Amino acid sequence: MLTVIAAAKPDILALQDFDHDLENHALRAFQDALAATGHPMPHAFAAAPNAGLITGMDMDGNGRTGEARDAQGYGRFTGQGGMAVLSRYPLGEVRDFTAFLWQDLPDAIPPTQDSLPFPSPEAFAAQRLSSVAHWDVPVHLPDGTVLHLLTFHATTPVFDGDEDRNGRRNHDEIAFWQRYLDNALPVTAPDGPVVIAGDANLDPEDGDGRQQAIRRLLRDPRLQDPMPRRSGAVSDGNARQSGDPALDTVDWPDPVPGNLRVSYVLPASTLDLADAGVFWPDAGDPLHGAITTASPHRLVWVDLRF
Repeated sequence: MLTVIAAAKPDILALQDFDHDLENHALRAFQDALAATGHPMPHAFAAAPNAGLITGMDMDGNGRTGEARDAQGYGRFTGQGGMAVLSRYPLGEVRDFTAFLWQDLPDAIPPTQDSLPFPSPEAFAAQRLSSVAHWDVPVHLPDGTVLHLLTFHATTPVFDGDEDRNGRRNHDEIAFWQRYLDNALPVTAPDGPVVIAGDANLDPEDGDGRQQAIRRLLRDPRLQDPMPRRSGAVSDGNARQSGDPALDTVDWPDPVPGNLRVSYVLPASTLDLADAGVFWPDAGDPLHGAITTASPHRLVWVDLRF
């Protein structure tokens, strides 16, 4: 992972699936290791995610408690699969929406069973929206601009039952950002330019899930979709794919779920886009081994002019 980041040389990085510890020892060690590669990112933010956060309740409706799916977000231990933001530029005061309740999202589509909230009224009343987190991270750029990085990691829309708990939650986690920009939440929308960057776990054309959620986000006139394309040749796409395989961001096993586009960097439409891509070198490239061992997900990048 360090090799990939050092090769891409991002100014701002939304890092997903990074286990969280109380005092951020792992994050500081990661920063030190990244600096040793010659690409220091001295500014960072991380906070406790919902992943692995114990509830003491049956949150998936299987009649048992204390399992990974009974946490606020899937996790075998507190902090598993958290998030972090690293930056070359100073960060401002972060708005952390991790504790935001699912029932408080306007126009939410929560799961029900027998006309009651699933898995129970009590469990749903305690259910947070974010499976990992939703953060608004202000980044102070050298020209004085304060860029708001809106980052999140939505749940996978599968591994549930007929109630479609995960599919509905995934939909609403994505919809959260539009409600935020609409000023439909108890806090005001950011007054500066935004970039949404994270893992939506949803492809607009292929795979499972309520695809209208990501389609609406991609069509939002306040944002632009750079449609980043992979750097290497497309030779390992899913034969059953409807969308453009050059836009895929993850290398999952074929034929199901197969390669999909699930990670996004969506700048405000007012920002000046210079370039974009998915860091996915060809098999013969010296960096190919680094990306395949780092993660099945590929680094998505966008270059903006300020």
